[in-house]
Amino acid sequence: MTFKDLIAESRPREKLIAFGAGALADAELVALLLRTGIRGKNVLQLSRELLDAFGGLSGLLHAGLDDLKRIKGLGGTAKRAELAAVLELARRAMAEGLRERPVFDSPGSVKHYLQLHLAARPHEVFAALFLDSQHRLIAMEELFRGTLTQTSVYPREVVARSLHHHAAAVVLAHNHPSGSAEPSRADELLTQTLKSALALVDVHVLDHIVVGRGQTLSMAERGLV
Repeated sequence: MTFKDLIAESRPREKLIAFGAGALADAELVALLLRTGIRGKNVLQLSRELLDAFGGLSGLLHAGLDDLKRIKGLGGTAKRAELAAVLELARRAMAEGLRERPVFDSPGSVKHYLQLHLAARPHEVFAALFLDSQHRLIAMEELFRGTLTQTSVYPREVVARSLHHHAAAVVLAHNHPSGSAEPSRADELLTQTLKSALALVDVHVLDHIVVGRGQTLSMAERGLV
């Protein structure tokens, strides 16, 4: 390691100690997680390359372990594991917040929470947020995987899990691995089918959120729920 690389790798840490984490750029924060660079590339250069590869911090946070593995310098398990741990901490911190207050006090947090869970999945996943009578989060469950249609998402299973959690309301969610968050006609039909089934047990569907790469769409905001 050259002296220049040593300085580059210590600078973000010193800056954080002196001025706080908010003073660091995205690449500097990532550099603190990576800790070291690779041959011919110091840690800040590696961090910037990583952010560029995923289109910024949001894209990096939504990357899966296999996505990270393709980046030179992240082939080993340690750095990828640390990034995955930070992502999981972010999910859990957001879940705690959603359990403490009604989910639609901060709809942006709900969308970001679902982005963190679903955006990087290579296959379609259907999930539900089960809420209490004050619309606070009880639990999130991934219920179905694969191509999602009215016939592959079973209303009785969604109803059963709602009753299991004693939920008063649910937020439905699924991802589009293609990247677009635009709901299809099948998404609209599925939403209405589930809404009718859940109404029979007095569970209200508040929204159905579609998650794409870097974007989310609320079907309730579109008037589709």
